Amino acid sequence: MMTHDSLPPASIVTVNGTSIATRTLEPPTASAGDIVLCHGTPWSSQVWTSVATDLSRDYRVFLWDMPGYGESEKSAAVTTDLAAQAVRLGALIELWGLQRPHVVAHDIGGAVALRAHLLNGVEYADVFLWDVVTLDPWGSPFFRLVAENAHVFEQLPAHLHAALVKEYIAAAAFRPLSDEDVEALASQWLGPIGQAAFYRQITALSAADTRPVANRLEATRSPVRIGWGRDDPWIPLRQAYELQSRFPDHPEVVVLDDVGHLTPVEHPSAVTAAVRAWLARQPAPPRRRRVGHGRSRRPSPPSAAQGGRGTAQ
Repeated sequence: MMTHDSLPPASIVTVNGTSIATRTLEPPTASAGDIVLCHGTPWSSQVWTSVATDLSRDYRVFLWDMPGYGESEKSAAVTTDLAAQAVRLGALIELWGLQRPHVVAHDIGGAVALRAHLLNGVEYADVFLWDVVTLDPWGSPFFRLVAENAHVFEQLPAHLHAALVKEYIAAAAFRPLSDEDVEALASQWLGPIGQAAFYRQITALSAADTRPVANRLEATRSPVRIGWGRDDPWIPLRQAYELQSRFPDHPEVVVLDDVGHLTPVEHPSAVTAAVRAWLARQPAPPRRRRVGHGRSRRPSPPSAAQGGRGTAQ
């Protein structure tokens, strides 16, 4: 099991009045480039713990918890729709002083990264998308049920809410996650603040924010590669090939066998290997200008990791 304890303490920065937990991992010698990792829902940057740790042997790696998730601000006043998160991503890249970083994104993190690029003009050296939310239809029946009845779910007794969240998280994987991993991934959503935040972030997510992205995919200016779990129970593999057909140059699709939706946790070594192979083929991006830092505090909850095989198609 991987945890946030494997990562450096979070640095809390403020973007447009909202507190965001960020982390930077530095390589022991000169950096081969800058990588920004974007998480999805209902996750946090902890899903990237193993991948980030490995990549940081050679690259500077930047992680963030989207507001409403992880250690970032979770108050009811925080907007958690995809449009707002895309603006924050662009602001963080500017704050970190990065010029055309490599971007690796999972789930709705892919929609956030693409929206920042296609609608907000944020430039990347390249982007690797894993099991991303972009094309209609998206959202499981449970997801839609919660979105339509959030006020009811928010009132669930704490033990029923905890059971629901853990079952939802466990269902994302093809092979069973360990109890420790499920506990770690669910921890951010437990307690009164976490419970309310869990249902708020689901309610805030809408295909209305991804359709403008899907309609502009052919205008993507950065090289793209797509990765997917062959047995993704949330977003079927066929969406990877639909995405492939919409991007310029029909990018390669890397498929991980015996892996579900939670690719960075279920098979971090395969994800890392695919990212490293991809970056080895890309020209080096411009070097950074400066790195912004915020107030630091110690991290709290944990993360996860497990197995599978991969093929490129």
